[in-house]
Amino acid sequence: MHASDRIGVGFIGVGNRGSQLLAQFMAQPDVEVIALCDVYAPYLHRDRAAVHPRFVSAGIPIPSMREAFAKPVARYADFRRLLERTDIDAVVIATPDHWHALQTIMAFRAGKDVFVEKPLASTIGEGRRMVEVEAQTGRIGAVCLNRRGSPAYRRLAPRIQRGDIGRVVIGHARRISSMWPAGIGHLQPEDPPPGLDWDLWLGPQPYRPYQYNIAPYFFRWWAPYSSQMGNWGVHYLDALRWLLGESAPVRVWAHGGRLAVKDDRTIPDTMVAGFQFASGAMAQFEMIESAGGQGLRGGEVELCGTKGSVVAREDGYAITPARPGQFQTWRQLIDPEEYPAAGAPASSAAAPPTDTTAVLVRDFLDCVRTRRRPLASLEDGHRSTTCAHLANIALELGRELRWDPQAERFVDCPEADARLHCAYRAPWSLD
Repeated sequence: MHASDRIGVGFIGVGNRGSQLLAQFMAQPDVEVIALCDVYAPYLHRDRAAVHPRFVSAGIPIPSMREAFAKPVARYADFRRLLERTDIDAVVIATPDHWHALQTIMAFRAGKDVFVEKPLASTIGEGRRMVEVEAQTGRIGAVCLNRRGSPAYRRLAPRIQRGDIGRVVIGHARRISSMWPAGIGHLQPEDPPPGLDWDLWLGPQPYRPYQYNIAPYFFRWWAPYSSQMGNWGVHYLDALRWLLGESAPVRVWAHGGRLAVKDDRTIPDTMVAGFQFASGAMAQFEMIESAGGQGLRGGEVELCGTKGSVVAREDGYAITPARPGQFQTWRQLIDPEEYPAAGAPASSAAAPPTDTTAVLVRDFLDCVRTRRRPLASLEDGHRSTTCAHLANIALELGRELRWDPQAERFVDCPEADARLHCAYRAPWSLD
C-alpha cells in the first residue's frame, strides 16, 4: 500500500466494460490509478476520435474516454509489463473471457489482488486453477457477479435457505434478446484495424485471421472466446445456485442450436439448460436470441417452493403465497411480501441503493485492506461459471451428463472430461 494509504490499481482491458469499471474505481476516494493496459491503442490512450469509424457505425458500445486522471497514468499494450510494477496493489481485469485465467494467475503470482469480470474462465479447468493459485499465493480474488452486490438478493438468500417459502423444488430464469434475422452479420477475414494487436488479442487461443465481427466487441458469439451461456447465463445461474444454497449440480442437460439467426456465430441462438442438484432441486435457464417474448414478470429469477414462490431482481423481490392444488384444504401458508415495500422512496432504508457494481468494487477494496473473503469470491465465480460450461458441453455432446462436484469430473464420460480444458497456443501456459 502507498504511503498515502491509497490502493494502487492497474486496469487490464479498458474497452466497454473496462471503462465502466475504471469509472467505478475512480469514484472511490482511496484508489490511485497507476496504469492502463489494452491491445487496442485508441482505448489505451483514451482517444475516442481514433476509434475506427467501422466500430462506431456498427453501433457497438464505445466508451467516452473522458476521464480526468489526478496524476499521469502509465500505458501498456502488454499486460505483463503492467504486472511488473511494484506500485500496483490490485488489478482489474475486463479482457475477453479467454484471457481471464492467465491474467488472473499471473497477477496473483506477481503479488497483486484481482477484481475480474465474469464469466470467471473459459474452461472449468482454468477456473479451478485460478482458485488454487489464489490460495497458494494468499491473494484476494473477486468476481463481478452483480447480484452478489444486491441488498435484495443478500436479504433473500438466507430466507430461502431456511425455508421461508417452504421446500424449493425448482428455479428458473431466461434472457431474451431477439437478434433475428442478421445477428452479428456475415463477414470475411481482413486486416485488423490500425492500432489493434490481433496476435496479443488472441493470446492462448489458436491463430485465425481477423474479422470485424469478432473484436473488439462481438467475441461472445464465438465459442473459442466465450458464449452467451457464459455471458448472461452465469449471472442468473449464480443467483439461482446462491438462493438455493447449492454448490454444484450433479446432472445437466441442454437443448438448442442455431435455429433462426443467420450469421457467423458459432454458438446457439436458442438454448435451454437444466440442472439437478444432489438435494433433488432443479434449475432451468433459457437463452433466447432467436425471437421476441417476455421475461419473468417483475423480476429475473423465480423460485417455486411448497409454501409460495418468489420473483427476484437486483432491486427487490416479491413473495406470493402458493395456492392449494387438488385435494388440499389449506388456504394460505405464508403472507405475501414485497421488498422494498411498494412506494418506498428510493433513498430510504427500506429501498437501499442498487448500483451493484459499486457495491462489489467497494467490497473488493475493503477486502484488499482486511484480507477477508469478498461478497463474490473466486470460488463463487468458479462454481457458477462451471454451470455455464456444463450446459455448453452437454449441448455439444447432445446428451444428459452426470457431474461429480467434488472431483470436478464427469461420471463415466471421457468425451466430456476431454472438454474440461483446452490446449493453449505457445508460449502461453497455466503453469
